[in-house]
Amino acid sequence: MSKIEIRLAGVGGQGLILAGLILAEASAIFDNKFVSQTQSYAPLARGAPSKSELIISDREIDYPEVEKADLFLALSQDAYDKYINDLKENGIVIIDKDLLASKHFSSLIALPLTEIAMKSTGKSFSVSMAALGVIAALGKFSSYESLIKSIKKNAPKGTEELNLKAFEAGFSAFGKH
Repeated sequence: MSKIEIRLAGVGGQGLILAGLILAEASAIFDNKFVSQTQSYAPLARGAPSKSELIISDREIDYPEVEKADLFLALSQDAYDKYINDLKENGIVIIDKDLLASKHFSSLIALPLTEIAMKSTGKSFSVSMAALGVIAALGKFSSYESLIKSIKKNAPKGTEELNLKAFEAGFSAFGKH
């Protein structure tokens, strides 16, 4: 890995900002990488567009914004439609197959992420942690152990176990994919 650009996009209430912060900390603090993390969201508006972007690198990062994503997670149709053209040619796309009607990509990972979150935790807002589990299972972006540490540290107080359950469910689901 020299530099990886990641975009997590969907709507407010799906936990994407938290997921981006967890992934950033796991990579920077626990995996000793250089990281740039930015976010965009409409505060206090569930259902409004939301995204978190990261650059993870072995070297210093000279431009902090994602230009062409190596990994694109889309948890809403609007996010998918808006950002799919910013994907690198061989980039990986992860979608919630129950929420999106996608085109075919050779690197498409389509899983029922919201269903996985609901079955594991009973809470749809844990969908971002299920998606982080899938990202961990890919083994290219941040280590499994580092993500676990970062979830334990950053999940809202009292939700640590719930978020870990969703993460584990996403990790396991990808293995069965």
